[in-house]
Amino acid sequence: MEGQRDQASEVLDFWFVQSRPRQWFAKDPAFDALLWERFLSQTRRALSGELDAWGTEAAGGLALVLLLDQFPRQIWRDTAMAFAGDPQALAESLRAVERGWPEAEPEQARRQFWLMPLMHAEDLAVQEAALPLFERFTDSRTADFARRHRDVIARFGRFPHRNALLGRVSNAEELAFLQTPGSRF
Repeated sequence: MEGQRDQASEVLDFWFVQSRPRQWFAKDPAFDALLWERFLSQTRRALSGELDAWGTEAAGGLALVLLLDQFPRQIWRDTAMAFAGDPQALAESLRAVERGWPEAEPEQARRQFWLMPLMHAEDLAVQEAALPLFERFTDSRTADFARRHRDVIARFGRFPHRNALLGRVSNAEELAFLQTPGSRF
């Protein structure tokens, strides 16, 4: 268990101490490459379920959410693999909410990442349930972003910017939407 704690701490330290918030959401090939180099193995292990035991403790659970939700989006940017961990990340996030872990977390940035899989869900019920959590546990900018995600799911039932990567056919309304500024997130 001690080795698992060390590995989880390494993930959390990298994300919240060594990295900067501007790196979390920017398209930065150098940062993506760094994640690939340092965390590809752990991300693959998380995707295969090998690290599920991390979810029994808050710190390990948050590290697991990062490995399943954020790291694939950067390691496999612009590929279908970017979303491979979404179902597992969503399950971890929902368990964390049930256990009160985001509420108990004093740092806003960590609370935000506990909740990110809810924002990434292509499920309107999850999106609706997530909004009060984002409003309560994050800042207004993040809550606004969560509302934009919910609005897209309410309108289309999915995120149109994922369609091509996931082999889904976009309809005319989705194609028109993708031409508007800020539609790709």
